[in-house]
Amino acid sequence: MAPIAMLLVHCVGMPNFLIITCEHGGNGIPAPYGHLFFSHRALLDSHRGYDAGALLVATELATRLGAPLVASTVSRLLIDLNRSVGHPRLYSEATRTAPAEVRERIQARYYRPYRAQVENLLRRAIQGGNQAIHISSHSFTSELNGKVRAADIGLLYHPDRRGEMELCKHWKTSLRKRAPELRVRRNYPYAGKGDGLTAYFRLRFPAEAYVGIELEINQKHVLSADRDWSALREVILASLRDTLASRLAESSV
Repeated sequence: MAPIAMLLVHCVGMPNFLIITCEHGGNGIPAPYGHLFFSHRALLDSHRGYDAGALLVATELATRLGAPLVASTVSRLLIDLNRSVGHPRLYSEATRTAPAEVRERIQARYYRPYRAQVENLLRRAIQGGNQAIHISSHSFTSELNGKVRAADIGLLYHPDRRGEMELCKHWKTSLRKRAPELRVRRNYPYAGKGDGLTAYFRLRFPAEAYVGIELEINQKHVLSADRDWSALREVILASLRDTLASRLAESSV
């Protein structure tokens, strides 16, 4: 996959309101910036370098639900596509001390085009008379700073946006029905209203036009790379399909 790519697929019967993204899909560093990472190579392969498994989940959701996908395989350590301009973690320790003109080139080549692609898809969906649903695919390390994360799946949303809250409520219910052994938590391990790509679009689109959800998967499932990981992806896909179908049925009543 190119550093920033957009996959367009179509599925008969699935309306054009769903957009899938993956901001931390890989740990690639473009050649012109490789020298910035000579002393940070180990970080690139860690959970800080990318979200393991997130790109695979995003690709499968987009392909099988007939939704467009915008994804990046450039490491978040070059520039974090899920952080706002001015955020202290927009750049990592490898890049934040680079000359201002270097950081500007990085932002112009990787950050702004990515956000523009996603926004264009959202605007197209909204202009078509739909409420756009944006699912941003992520994963989280199972242990951070000595603390074990007590969830298999997290669904992040802004608690003041009713559409987001309701979608996550239904999605959680569907996940629990299909796999009751899973621990599914809302706004865990992060607060859904925190800084991020969905937060950015909440400022640009009203609640009736935009629903932004971050899907977080515990990397313990990804790293097992066994049948359970494959089965989990199927559960996520089927439960989201159920949730969207239920939403369509409710809106048509």
